[in-house]
Amino acid sequence: MILSDTSIFEALDDGRLILTPEPSPRVPSVETPTRPFDRTAVNLRLSSTLRIPEQDLSVVIDPTIGSAVRTLQRLYREQAIPVEGFKLSPAMFVLGLTEEGVTLPLPEDVSADARAKGCLAARVEGKSSLARYGLLVHFTAPTIHAGFDGHIALEIMNLGPAPILLTPSMQICQLIIEQVHGEPQAAGSQFHGQMDAAGPRSG
Repeated sequence: MILSDTSIFEALDDGRLILTPEPSPRVPSVETPTRPFDRTAVNLRLSSTLRIPEQDLSVVIDPTIGSAVRTLQRLYREQAIPVEGFKLSPAMFVLGLTEEGVTLPLPEDVSADARAKGCLAARVEGKSSLARYGLLVHFTAPTIHAGFDGHIALEIMNLGPAPILLTPSMQICQLIIEQVHGEPQAAGSQFHGQMDAAGPRSG
């Protein structure tokens, strides 16, 4: 079941969903006529750094061995997005991160009243207004599991015919919140707590 905007506000208020910082405003006004909340999603922004592919590497990736985080850190260098923006060329692939942190607490981490409502999971999806230019923000990895805590990594690629300008704090994706049936038992993701598009920073 997908949550509506009013149900998202309820989840934010009772702690079943935490967005840091919380996008605002919830209600449009004369000063801020647009809001980041759609009827069934909340828009999230692009952070100020990207991970850009390193050049002149000769590698073959075997996903079954080694550390995914360390491999990604070697394949992609961190780069701040210039004030004037980063031009994402056609067919170029970079890693990004949402400016907002997302926490989807498990039932034992919320109040008894909130626990009775069940926990939440989410999906990150692209925005139609950007997709029509050819901007892809994730590759078959939209699921944000219950219990997740961190910033959402974005696998960004330009599939269009012209460069697309990426700027800090631009609305880059939308988060769709869903109700989880039953209580999750599995272990957390290797990317839990990530503050970097390559994964959690060590130490």
